Formats: sequence, structure tokens, C-alpha cells
Amino acid sequence: MAKTKNRPAFCCTECGWTSARWVGRCGECQTWGSVVEEGAPKLTKVQTNVPESKAMPIGEVSARAATRAKTGVGELDRVLGDGLVPGAVVLLAGEPGVGKSTLLLEVAARWAKAGRRTLYVSGEESAAQVRLRAGRTDALADELYLAAETDLGTVLGHIEEVQPSLMVLDSVQTVGTAEADGSPGGVTQVREVTGALVRVAKRRGMAVVIVGHVTKDGNIAGPRLLEHLVDVVLAFEGDKHSGFRMVRATKNRFGPADEVGCFEMAENGIVEVADPSGLFTSRHDEPVSGTCVTVTMEGRRPLLAELQALVAPSNLQSPRRTTNGIESSRLAMILAVVERRAGIRLYNRDVYASTVGGARVSDPGADLAIAVAVASAAMNKAVPRSLVALGEIGLAGELRRVPGTDRRLIEAARLGFTEAVVPTESGRDRVGGQEARNGMTVHRVTTIGHALAVLGLLPTDRRTAGGEPEAAEDSIADPPLLRKDRLAQVLKELEPQFPATE
Repeated sequence: MAKTKNRPAFCCTECGWTSARWVGRCGECQTWGSVVEEGAPKLTKVQTNVPESKAMPIGEVSARAATRAKTGVGELDRVLGDGLVPGAVVLLAGEPGVGKSTLLLEVAARWAKAGRRTLYVSGEESAAQVRLRAGRTDALADELYLAAETDLGTVLGHIEEVQPSLMVLDSVQTVGTAEADGSPGGVTQVREVTGALVRVAKRRGMAVVIVGHVTKDGNIAGPRLLEHLVDVVLAFEGDKHSGFRMVRATKNRFGPADEVGCFEMAENGIVEVADPSGLFTSRHDEPVSGTCVTVTMEGRRPLLAELQALVAPSNLQSPRRTTNGIESSRLAMILAVVERRAGIRLYNRDVYASTVGGARVSDPGADLAIAVAVASAAMNKAVPRSLVALGEIGLAGELRRVPGTDRRLIEAARLGFTEAVVPTESGRDRVGGQEARNGMTVHRVTTIGHALAVLGLLPTDRRTAGGEPEAAEDSIADPPLLRKDRLAQVLKELEPQFPATE
């Protein structure tokens, strides 16, 4: 038998996928540039070394070395879990122009103003450019040191010389080292730079904040290993047409991973927004049809959001369905349920749905508010300004409870709302059932028809004494082209063009 040669194998550095030939993109994790050549596996003996410090029971390990320190930015401290832990490595990623450098320069300045030495390393701007922005945003401090470097060895030298307790690197894609292959920003370079910073942070007990770029899909650029190396991953989000910004934790080893912080871009820099609910609601002197307020949950934080809808007659064969801040597929499902289960005809009308203030609502708890806004616009009847609607809508028209209902109602009551329409907690509750809760009058409903009946938004022919929609075999009237009399008329008009054949 002929001997088979040991062919060189190619392996993905991200997920371990192997291939007999080199490819530019991994066939498993779809990462570009991560497939490298590997030789035949070799078994090597690892020499045993004597540890410098002995292992001890976990209860005897002192926790003082991990005492949190406030950054001075309250909204960021909320997301981090009440401050930075010494030796923690934080990755902050976001789209270009969202304000990452402005936020971290503010964090570095407040950290330095508290008497703690800070090192800000910029690889994208010169020192003069960073100084200019610091003067505009009042981010000058004696303990804030600034360096513009792109070489990893030089950056580590600055750390040894300055000995900071916090270092900010902007950004990791601009720093490289000659000891690793590729150009700065490549997979190998990013992995090597991040690994070196993680090692020096753990050794010195120094907190490190790294700025990361994102791809056009919104994912963090570079190898997936980058997110595994760091302790905290933060996503900085915001609409370029709105000054509102949100910092969201997607990974946090030292605190909650579902918390958000709110900021607003102003002329003098970035400003914390401790109570952002007013940004997503509008003020009307009188009730306006087509609007409804809900309370969404961003992590653990309840935020008010106003949903607006406009329903207009359409001459198009396929009426328009336009959304802003709401998922189009979610709106299409809600419109279908409202039409089928509540009898409000929308098949021949254009429907426009939007949020106020550039908010993006993806919480299923806003389904009922969207349906109420659409029904209000279709019936041209306004709902009370002091009312909020909460609940998820099912395809059968039923309303489901959403997590954190009590916290949402408390937030609504704090902001002056006095009424709420929420799903029932048990199947025994009926429409019109009310209770006083958190200083509010809470209406318990079971279906979308019940909710619209309580608000007086059902068509007259769909109401009954109990407030429940009438049950009919054909609850939605057939479109005109499908009626029997119209169908017979169309066939009669077409008969001369298509004579019958023997």
C-alpha cells in the first residue's frame, strides 16, 4: 500500500475549524482572515514550575484588592455595576461619530480630578487635537497624562513611567507590534495587543478601557476572542440624527449584564441623563388621536415611550406600511390581529407608525400601545393623556403579561400618569375590572378587543353590552372585488372579450 503524505492542514484561529487548503473565510464561523497554516501536531513535554504563590481556600482570599472605584460618571457607573474594579479590562465599541472618544475623555478627566493618575493614549488623534477637545468639554486635570502612540512597546513604556490607576486606549485597532504578523487592526495584531494589555492590567491592578471599532453589521470588529479576553463589553448606541446615546452592557464579570446608561450629546460634550423618560414623550395641550404612551424596559430600567400612528385612505393596491423606531414585521402582525380580532378595517388604508425622540422600541410590552395608537387613529378618537398601555399581543388576540409590570407602573405613576390598561393576571378577571395600584387606576383586560372596548375604540357594530366584540363567522367583511354581486358584474363585463367556445 502506498504511503500517504502528511499534508499541511489549515486551521481557524477563532473556532478551530480545519481545512485541507487555505481559504480566506472560515467555513464554520465565517470570519475573514482567520485561517492559518498549521504543521503536523507535535506532542511536547511541559516543564513543571514551582508557583510563586500557593493556592489557598477561596474564603481566605482578601477582597480588598477588588474594591470598586467610582468613575465620576454616574450613568457609566450604573452600567459597570457601581464603579470600576482594579485590574478590569473594559471594551467600549460603537459606530463612528457616536461619541466614544468624548465619553472616555470625560471619564479620564473626572477620574484624574479625584486625585488618581490617569493615562490617555490616542492612536487616532494627535496630542494637540485631544487637548483641543478637552478644552472645549472642560476635561483638563493635572493628573491626566496624554500620549499619542501606535506602538505597543511604547505604550507599555508609558505605563511603566506614568504608573496610572486608569488607562484609556483609543483605539485598539490603531496599535500594533512588530512581534506579531499582519498590520495594525488585523486579527493577529488585535489579539496580541489586547492580550498584552490584559496581562499588564492584572499584574499592576490597573483598570483599562479599550475603544473598539464595529463592522457595518454593528458587530465588534476583530476576532471573537477579543470579547473573551476582556472583563466587560459595552456597546455605545445612538442615532446620528438624535443627541440621545445609550451605553449597554453585553458582558460584565463584575455586575449586571442587562443595565443601560443614558447620555445626551451637547455642545459642551456629553451629558448624563438621569431621567430620560421625558425625551421620548411629547406634550399636547389637548388629547390627540393616534397617540399612546407605554413603559418599556431597557435592561432593568423602565423608560416611557410614546407611540404615534397615522391611518389614511389609500388608493394603492398594496397600502403603505411605514415605521420609524418600530420593527416593521411587528407592526404587520399587530395590524393583522387588530383587523381580524377587533374588526377595524385597515386593508385599504395606509398606516404610518413612529416613536417620539428617535427611540427604538423592540420590547413586546409595547404591542398593546401600538395597537391602541393605530385604533385611535383609525377611529379618530383620542385616548386620555394620563393613560399608559402595557401588554404583549398574541395571534389569537389574547394579551400576555410582560416582565416587570410593577416597576413599569411605579415609573408611570411617578411621572404623573393615573390610568393603565394591562393584561389580566388570571383568567377570572373580566373587562372593566379595576383596581387601585401604586396610586393608579388599573384596568385589567384579557384580549385586544376587550382593551379597545374599555377605551371606546371599537366600531359600533362590534360592541356588545359586555364590551366584548361580537362573534361572527365572517368578522371581517369581504373586500368589494370578492362580493358575489360584484363578481357577477365583472364576469358579465368580460364576456364579450372572451366568448364561450363550443
